Amino acid sequence: MTVFGTGILFYVNGTQVTIDDVDLDMTLLQYLRSTGLTGTKLGCGEGGCGACTVMVSTYNVDLGRPTHATANACLYPLYAMDGKHVVTVEGLGSAKHPHPVQQRIALLHGSQCGFCTPGFVMSLYTLLRNNPNPSELDIEECFDGNLCRCTGYRPILDAAKTFANDAWKAGANVGKDGIARAPETESKGCGIEGCCQTKKAFSLPDPARVNGVSETSDCAKTSEGCCKGAKGSEGCCKTKDANWAVVEKAEAVAKFRAYDATQEPIFPPFLARYVRGETEPTEAQRRELHLRTTQDDAQCTQVFRPLTLDSLLAIVKEHPTAKLVAGNSEVGVEIKFKRTQFATQVYVGDVPELRTVERCADGVEFGVNITLARFGHELQTLSRELPEQSQCYAALLEALRFFAGNQIRNVATVAGNIATASPISDLNPVFLATGSVLTLVSASGSRRVPISEFFLGYRRTALAQGEILHKVFVPHSRPREIVRAFKQAKRKDDDIAIVTCAMRVRVDDAGRVEEAAYAFGGMAPTTVLAKSVGAASVGTAWGDAALLGQLVAACHAELQLAYTVPGGMAEYRTALACSFVRKFWTLSCAALGSGDIEPHVASEMEEDARTVSHGQQAYERVSDRAIVGHGVAHVSALQQTTGEARYIDDMPAVGAELHMALVPSAHPHAHVLKVDSTEALGMAGVKCVLTHEDVPGSNIWNIFRDEELLPSRTVHHVGQPVALVVAATQRQAQAAAQCVHVTYEVLPAVLTVRDAVAQGALFAEERKLVRGDVDAALAASDVTLSGTSYCGAQEHFYLETMGAVAVPRGENGEMDLYASTQNPTEVQMVCAEALGVPAARIVCHVKRMGGGFGGKESRSVLVSTLAALGAQHTGRSVRLVLDRDVDMQISGQRHPFYATWTVGATHTGELRALRMRLYSNGGFSHDLSLGVLERAVSHVDNCYRLGATDIVGRVCRTNTQSNTAFRSFGGCQGMLMTESMLCELADHINVPIEHIRRINMYNAGDVTPFSQPLVAADWNVPRMWDQLEREASVVARRAEIQEFNRTTQFRKRGLAMVPTKFGISFGVKHLNQGMSLVHVYMDGSVLVAHGGTEMGQGLHTKMAQIAAETLEVPLSTIFISETATNTAANTSPTAASASSDLNGYAVYNACKVLADRLRPYRERMHDASFAAIAKAAYLDRVQLSEAGHYATPDIGFSWAENSGLLYFYFTQGVALAEVELDVLTGSHTTRRVDIIMDVGRSLNKAIDIGQIEGAFAQGQGWCTTEEFLYSPATGRLLTQGPGNYKIPSALDIPRDLRVSLMEPEQPNALKTIFSSKGIGEPPLFLGASVFFALRDAVMAARKDNGVERPLHMECPATAEVLRMACEDDIVELTRIPHGQRQGVPFAVRI
Repeated sequence: MTVFGTGILFYVNGTQVTIDDVDLDMTLLQYLRSTGLTGTKLGCGEGGCGACTVMVSTYNVDLGRPTHATANACLYPLYAMDGKHVVTVEGLGSAKHPHPVQQRIALLHGSQCGFCTPGFVMSLYTLLRNNPNPSELDIEECFDGNLCRCTGYRPILDAAKTFANDAWKAGANVGKDGIARAPETESKGCGIEGCCQTKKAFSLPDPARVNGVSETSDCAKTSEGCCKGAKGSEGCCKTKDANWAVVEKAEAVAKFRAYDATQEPIFPPFLARYVRGETEPTEAQRRELHLRTTQDDAQCTQVFRPLTLDSLLAIVKEHPTAKLVAGNSEVGVEIKFKRTQFATQVYVGDVPELRTVERCADGVEFGVNITLARFGHELQTLSRELPEQSQCYAALLEALRFFAGNQIRNVATVAGNIATASPISDLNPVFLATGSVLTLVSASGSRRVPISEFFLGYRRTALAQGEILHKVFVPHSRPREIVRAFKQAKRKDDDIAIVTCAMRVRVDDAGRVEEAAYAFGGMAPTTVLAKSVGAASVGTAWGDAALLGQLVAACHAELQLAYTVPGGMAEYRTALACSFVRKFWTLSCAALGSGDIEPHVASEMEEDARTVSHGQQAYERVSDRAIVGHGVAHVSALQQTTGEARYIDDMPAVGAELHMALVPSAHPHAHVLKVDSTEALGMAGVKCVLTHEDVPGSNIWNIFRDEELLPSRTVHHVGQPVALVVAATQRQAQAAAQCVHVTYEVLPAVLTVRDAVAQGALFAEERKLVRGDVDAALAASDVTLSGTSYCGAQEHFYLETMGAVAVPRGENGEMDLYASTQNPTEVQMVCAEALGVPAARIVCHVKRMGGGFGGKESRSVLVSTLAALGAQHTGRSVRLVLDRDVDMQISGQRHPFYATWTVGATHTGELRALRMRLYSNGGFSHDLSLGVLERAVSHVDNCYRLGATDIVGRVCRTNTQSNTAFRSFGGCQGMLMTESMLCELADHINVPIEHIRRINMYNAGDVTPFSQPLVAADWNVPRMWDQLEREASVVARRAEIQEFNRTTQFRKRGLAMVPTKFGISFGVKHLNQGMSLVHVYMDGSVLVAHGGTEMGQGLHTKMAQIAAETLEVPLSTIFISETATNTAANTSPTAASASSDLNGYAVYNACKVLADRLRPYRERMHDASFAAIAKAAYLDRVQLSEAGHYATPDIGFSWAENSGLLYFYFTQGVALAEVELDVLTGSHTTRRVDIIMDVGRSLNKAIDIGQIEGAFAQGQGWCTTEEFLYSPATGRLLTQGPGNYKIPSALDIPRDLRVSLMEPEQPNALKTIFSSKGIGEPPLFLGASVFFALRDAVMAARKDNGVERPLHMECPATAEVLRMACEDDIVELTRIPHGQRQGVPFAVRI
């Protein structure tokens, strides 16, 4: 009889942990965070963002050594940890003693908001534990399961790649001359790539190449091998023309700690003995487990962990409905998001018989519980060792190439992929096409089932009760047999398939087809064989040109999808299936030597060979300032890389803290007839259920007072909070929220901006800019053109979701609110109104945010206020932290925009007139939509003279969450409307779009549609345009692209150069003010408080630099603790890219007063420390605290009169993007991007470069992969979480990214703090250069296909949009006629 263990034993960061009463519903992440190890973050809860990455080490008995793998702690069941060792970011090092991985990411600016950083640290660390000498490609690909929203990935990759070069693993040092040098054992060079004293180049950009000058032209080498200053007294790397970005990077490299893989902690010896079964009788013994819970509210009540196949089969026989769990990547998501309950679970990850690999004479039999990572390694070995028989294995490798991320592949299994019977499985089409055979086993025996007989329907298989998958047999390929796999997804890496397929053909010696199989996923409720396509192939001469058309036609006839098909994209999915047939036919013909296939045509069908990305950053030296302008690292970078940085949900519980959950509306528009909380109130742990009746003060909030905290009568979007549940634990609160029953009277709903315009669903306000006589100008124009433009929504996807902790103080209605918000004052004011207390009794604290991007400017106020309501009613601290799916449902996004326009121009493209009507989808309430609209209307001109203008903007009222601020705040939407219009005009008059952009570009002195002249000292776009055109070799590259497109059919390249002009100032005059409070303490330390909040943009770092520069003290002297409304009152939101301007000047003003007060002491105490000076001033009773204030001068604009100063200045830039498009799928690669940005005299050049790179990536995502979709049938958001909403990954960014800062010709012309410019938002629109480069590539494809009409392409340009825009024969074949487009589509853009 089996003796089961009832507890688990594992290690955390080298410390043994035993748990006897295991919470069976708990994940590893929840456990770690409950113990205070909060460095591991919860970003999504579905294994899609990597914020929860940890290293899980196991002892492999077969190998006789431990193995290390990254894993998503948010999905890893705690009960599965028995016998394992988990290492978290805290286990590597601390801010005082960081691990080299942590230090390098911090020093090289790889951490901005820091929330995702521990996950990146752990992914890189685990790679180094497995491979101490990785290639740069290994390093890039180790991050395929990690997402970052702030950095654009470039600095993370640059920092990580320092581990790819042995010469730099030992760190470096700085000489007396201040120059970084490699270790003496390696060279005596300066540490900068291309230094003429070193033979081996360090992987930082070569300053000579960046500046466009060859090394030999600058460097006259001496007999010692280095110029040693032969052409300059300061040496070759410190000349005045050096790229100072490279110098500052080299100085950071000089601080690197050595990395020695032999010094890493060993696997716990006891754990190795425990797993091998070699522990002493007095020690813990590894046993099969039967874990039971004692918790009344548990969803899972028992878990079995067998160690042998026989034991597993006995358990399954006794519990035939038990859920088998291995990697938990599917089951975990079902439990969390589908609320599925599996009372009995069996963990099968420790059964060795399910992980075997056996080679047979005619194939290989794989144990199905082999992880996908190991499966890939085995397939690589087979492909290498059996090259003549490896076609099936190579196809499986192709399918695995873009299968999830490393963290998922390390735990997910082949069995899971087969048994879930997903219709979009990556592997099942390959198994089906290759004729693989499954072995099913039960306590009564085994049977073999061809996989073609295994899938019975949607998520249904041939597994009988009590039966499990045991093995899958994959045959060797035979001579003259070709097998290929294809997949298309929204994003290339770590994404579920839209369509996936595998195809196999075998021909005889005469070239006639003997066998053919075409298996597809995403085209039916199950993985299917396209039998008619196979039948059309057999017996034919493979390579016959006529056959391809027959195969495509057969594929279309068999697989065409209905307009209303679940999953949507009916035309695109059918086009993909047909396109994959074309790809396979071409590639297989080339491989078999059949037909007349040119090698270059076959190469066009292959996936891009992944190349290592690289970047260059360039800026000039700061010579006149000690601290301001220099590229110092983020002041919290080391805290963030080591996991010490605290975010809202990292705060320890305050007292007997409670948790809150929201009861969401189930309808987009309905009257609430009844809220029945009876069942919920009877559940364990529930303290109260709150509705609008429980709001003691005002239930109305937001600027326009048109939104309720909790609805009194009507709900306006799916997910809107109807009621609040407060309970002892988050799990209890969320469970009870599902048991609050709401009765509705459903009302008609409007979702899309186009429908809202058609139905007149508009808010009352309008914004217009009229200059000149538009009718007359249009009539006098050579050409007039009318059309529409559209851009979709975008999710902020800050890695830290919205959250707040409300802590009542117990008297006078006082309360502390700890919030993830950009707007602490608004949180304070709304909470005070809702609670019915004066604002002075509410203090809002913001330490930092894990990203914001505008999303936490106004919508975060609701979350904080709801938490405060719970705290007031219970008298206890209440925590409300939203899950990712809930956050995306209620928080609001970037406004979709729709425009109708008529433009007048000359035959050469000079603009004469524009009439445009702009409409935004504001959602159900005003929120900040009017401000967004104002900026959109005032940015329609972008950088161009439009002629006479008549621009009118309106906000549409729809039944979606209230859309809100998002980085660029309407500016990018307004600019995109015009840029899209100009492209269609260029098509219409057959003039190059770059010509139209350049000839219409503003000159200094020109006046904008909002009556603001462009002054010469602040108008640099023409200069940057001409500079980029020259330095990036635009003319030559355009010619190269044209030649490439002439000689290719299925791959096209595109090039686009786009400018931007972004106005800096709040549109509301009174917000253009900042404040600060500075304390100098007797020990010389300085505490700075100011009105801005830190969300990763480096605001605190810049404020500290300003304070240090002004007070003339070291930067380390300055400390900024938090932003709080009791130290910075009446603050403006941290937004509009104006926070450095406003708060920076306020900090300067305060510090200037203090510096002046201390100046007599400095003059008297020449060599004294600042501490001594401060102490002396204190003893003389000198005031060492000072408040600072700043108000932007001259600002103020009247929309009614179109007069006044709307923007204090403009941040400007130009970007050039080059892309390559796969015409048959719509996937693309961004080959190269060049950016020049005018940021004035930067406060921190390295941070500003990071803001440019991050904003560009966000803009690129907005224009390409980030598609926001709703169900028109239910009004529900479909793209929730990283599984369905795709921000760019590290492998989507430009392969070559070059960013430079323009140095102003009049350095001190701006009346801003140190003549700097705001930078957070302006670069985002430059990401649209990728959109327009893709449009250029599509135009080349259309030209080949004989399509001459202008192209109307809407944003985002997803793979679907791009593929269908090419309009080739397959697209025409798969188009659904308008007459057949009946019914409600699956999804719509709003």
